[in-house]
Amino acid sequence: MNARFLSGAALAAFVICGGMSTYATSAETTSGHEQKGVNMKWEQAQLGAIVKADDLHISVFREDMVNYGTPTFIWCVQVGGDLYVRAYNGVNSRWYQAALKQKAGRIIAAGKTFDVSFEPVSGGVNDQIDDAYRAKYSTSSYLAPMISERSRAATVRILPKGSTQ
Repeated sequence: MNARFLSGAALAAFVICGGMSTYATSAETTSGHEQKGVNMKWEQAQLGAIVKADDLHISVFREDMVNYGTPTFIWCVQVGGDLYVRAYNGVNSRWYQAALKQKAGRIIAAGKTFDVSFEPVSGGVNDQIDDAYRAKYSTSSYLAPMISERSRAATVRILPKGSTQ
């Protein structure tokens, strides 16, 4: 079905019912396995491609839980088969606050668009995440702020939606 020929209300119903993925203009959309709404682990090839590409843009749902916010470029790292990001501006970052509230959104990375969920992270894994940031971004002047307490407090694990974890 070509969404360009639908009225506004019909298009909204079509998108809400899962007939079309929104905001996936030129990037391929993938949700892993097809059990919607359930989180899973990343396939290692996908995760490796995302981390290597280093072009992750995060897009959290708006208040209506239908439309996505403006994609924000963000650093990402892999620890133990999971994908992590941090908010440079800490817990006051708008995308971070929306991610905690909405718990779902999208990432665009490595030429693909993924429906994802967001989980706040705390505790000992933050030390491993710091090490991953140091290894990946060792030459960047932004490294120190990204491993500061401010950013550590705004660490999020990104999980693909689709199958059981």
